[in-house]
Amino acid sequence: MAGFEDFARVERDGWSDPGTARSYADVFAEASRLCVPATVAAVGAAPGCRALDLCCGPGVITGALVGTGAQVTGLDFSPSMLDIARDAVPTARFVEGDAAATPFEDGSFDAVTIGFGIPHVPDPEAVFREVHRILAPGGRFAFSVWLGPQDSLTFRTVFGNIVAHGAPGISLPPGPDANTYAYAEAAYPALRAAGFSDFARVEVEAGWLSDRADAPFHIFEGGTVRGGSILRRQPARNLEAIRAAIEEDVIAELGPTGPWRIPIPAAVISATA
Repeated sequence: MAGFEDFARVERDGWSDPGTARSYADVFAEASRLCVPATVAAVGAAPGCRALDLCCGPGVITGALVGTGAQVTGLDFSPSMLDIARDAVPTARFVEGDAAATPFEDGSFDAVTIGFGIPHVPDPEAVFREVHRILAPGGRFAFSVWLGPQDSLTFRTVFGNIVAHGAPGISLPPGPDANTYAYAEAAYPALRAAGFSDFARVEVEAGWLSDRADAPFHIFEGGTVRGGSILRRQPARNLEAIRAAIEEDVIAELGPTGPWRIPIPAAVISATA
């Protein structure tokens, strides 16, 4: 999307960093995995199904698709993520590429999934159009997105405290809102415009179990690009203020004694080509 080129560069560079990719796969993906069953079920993957896991990351959904007997391809723009995915799911085929301009022919797949990739592309609606192009008629598409701060303690405390305690002038380039397409009022019209119908939405109560009340701070600092790139550039005093405020919020909302089940709810949206 015009004007979001710098955002796209930050996302591509950030997720290509081996440390960020590994931290996501080892820690953040604990929550992502809880959304996999709903995503795979939404596309009806089965033996012989031609399935594409777009924005496949470390292969969390890819592996589940393989487990259904589908013929599975994974695509991601991050070489570091693809290295992890190839190790995790050696029987799938992996391709480095752009989710909005894939190398596949029209109608190449019966099912396409995107696990939390939509917030990391500069033009989500271009990706929806590309998915429609590469799906066979009647093929199913499902993607997951984290709910916004109004519905998520994790997003509320992390990004709210970055605003409240972060150093002025440290921000990301302009980009699409990270949570918009978790909601039917935005997702359904965008999917309809891309040619989809038969929409469905389910919410998943994802999260992490941790003995640290400041776990969201550490998870986002090490294993994300949007939040992590802002946190890692903070002066030490600001960084500690953000961490301490996140810890206070978790204790205030979830109680003083751990371990804490820290929620990061998500939605799985699906549609038919």
